[in-house]
Amino acid sequence: MALEFYEKAGLKPGQTVVVGCSTSEILGHRIGTQSSTDVGADVFDGLFGVFSANGVIIAAQCCEHLNRAIIIERSASAGFNIVNAVPVPEAGGAFAAAAYNAFSDPVALESFQADAGLDIGSTLIGMHLKRVAVPQRLNIRSVGEAGIIAARTRPPLIGGERAMYDESLL
Repeated sequence: MALEFYEKAGLKPGQTVVVGCSTSEILGHRIGTQSSTDVGADVFDGLFGVFSANGVIIAAQCCEHLNRAIIIERSASAGFNIVNAVPVPEAGGAFAAAAYNAFSDPVALESFQADAGLDIGSTLIGMHLKRVAVPQRLNIRSVGEAGIIAARTRPPLIGGERAMYDESLL
């Protein structure tokens, strides 16, 4: 699923993907009720392996208890406000906790604007995507019991009917 998304979205080295993941939903439970550190680590490892091998930066979205903060490597945090929070399965979520534990120098950000995103289990990542989001239909539509929504972003089109556009940016 990660490789298909990387290819369909046309991601390039240095771009970012925000991932929200409910391990509770993956296991068939209501979001936020049955966090699993094992599932969080497995999903993070699988996604991180694909994205990092292709030079794409992964940003993990925390749950609502940490105001959907972002966990990312410090080296990718320039220009964003760092906040003081360490995600744990009970506050932040198992996926964000796995990212925090796996990164070499993790920081939490108040907000972020990613080039693309994966929402596993209705975690509401839209607040962390650049404008304009373009849905990406993947062959794999769920992880366990959790639905997947994927999106890439593109620059807004301006200028009206006489404008010319760079097709490579669409």
